[in-house]
Amino acid sequence: MSPETLRFQQTLRNYAESQPHTIALWGDDLKLDYAMLNAEVAYRQQCLRDQHVKVVALALDNGTEAVLWDLAILFEGLTCLTLAPFFSAAQRRHCLEQSQAELVIGAEDQADELQAAGYTQSGKFWRRTFCAPNRLPEGTAKLTFTSGTTGTPKGVCLSAESLLSVARELERASEPCKPQHHLALLPLAILLENIGCYAALYAGATVSVPSQKTLGIQGASGVDVPVLLGCLAARAPQSLILVPQLLLLLTNTAEQKVFDPRSLRFAAVGGARVSRALLDRAQRVGLPIYEGYGLSECASVVCLNRPDAHRPGSVGRPLPHVEVRLAEDGEVLIRGSVLLGYLGEAAHTQQWWASGDLGEFDAEGFLYLKGRKKHQFITSFGRNVNPEWVEAELTQRRDIAQAFVHGEAMPHNHALLWPHRPECTDDELALAVSEANATLPDYAQVHHWTRLNQPFTPANGLLTANGRPRRDAIVERYRAQLTESVNFEESAS
Repeated sequence: MSPETLRFQQTLRNYAESQPHTIALWGDDLKLDYAMLNAEVAYRQQCLRDQHVKVVALALDNGTEAVLWDLAILFEGLTCLTLAPFFSAAQRRHCLEQSQAELVIGAEDQADELQAAGYTQSGKFWRRTFCAPNRLPEGTAKLTFTSGTTGTPKGVCLSAESLLSVARELERASEPCKPQHHLALLPLAILLENIGCYAALYAGATVSVPSQKTLGIQGASGVDVPVLLGCLAARAPQSLILVPQLLLLLTNTAEQKVFDPRSLRFAAVGGARVSRALLDRAQRVGLPIYEGYGLSECASVVCLNRPDAHRPGSVGRPLPHVEVRLAEDGEVLIRGSVLLGYLGEAAHTQQWWASGDLGEFDAEGFLYLKGRKKHQFITSFGRNVNPEWVEAELTQRRDIAQAFVHGEAMPHNHALLWPHRPECTDDELALAVSEANATLPDYAQVHHWTRLNQPFTPANGLLTANGRPRRDAIVERYRAQLTESVNFEESAS
């Protein structure tokens, strides 16, 4: 067991002795205090020990069971794969195959999917035997798959040292506010929320883990606002982790006086760029927002604004466990808590990790992000999407000749479409979009589209000589159309 893991385990044991009746976990109905938490984790560790496996996949909704099994896997020194609920069935199967997860802990409604993937039920577990050599780097405690920059997500292998170093620094960052009740709004399969719960447990706080249904959250982007607000009112959490779209929702409802943010002491926001205007609005209604920055390859959080070091518009200063510098072209480079490697690829041995993000520091060391080097965009729900993947699905349909997909910091993706035939109707284009969406997980689907009045060509400056779209030029030319749906939604809310 790594020193960081031993420290975390001992911290929880100390709380079991010093504050045994403090509520540690609060699910939909069940509450467990710190004494019960330790006993339940120890029981699950023994269950796992009896199975003689190395990789365990969790396919559970948020709840006490998800946290207890996650901690048991961590303390038992096994590899934990968390399957994102917003992945498609094909993506989840890909994750299981690539990780060679011998054991799956899942819900009853997943039986058909797991059987189709070759798993057999054995008591509370689903089991499968793999014959191929293990493809995980030594010391992998957490295997997290990126949220689908292509159709086949990439596995990021992280050590317990990296994960728990970040968790401790998050706890220290929020310590001036002393939050004693954290509510997990995001799925625990999202690394940021997973580590946020570790941080709250490090602090001896209560961790609320209501199911996504109880929260009124469906899939990658659906929210039943009255249900969500009812849950927040009933639980009155003191800390939250938000993606920009949830921040917008809470800001809108606070402005309308239907959400009271006064219980909140610390709300971290990350996963995608947040506009300064939204940060200012959130501050005016009393939301204690602290923007941060990170990536899965660096165990989630790299920089964070804090109560004692806060610069709105920046993503904060680097946390103490990492070093951050800029390359000559402004790319953000990170050292510390980086991945062991990608699943199935050579181990990562370089000291510095190239983030793909462009940034600059101010005189006080606050980092400001300036965009991404590559074409990948991040939706306002924090989902990574490679537009070329979606565009390929669209142009494979018989009616679409050209497609351009945009969704940077937006709640819904918007496509610009040029048909193969002038006589192609809008209904035929809509059907082609629907067919493409059926092959995509919901965060990558096209929710709005615009029919172009001319194609992209080298002559109009929207296509390179070798046929690639000039993305910046297209966004600039069609900015009004691409953002029209977002402006309508924000004004309507």
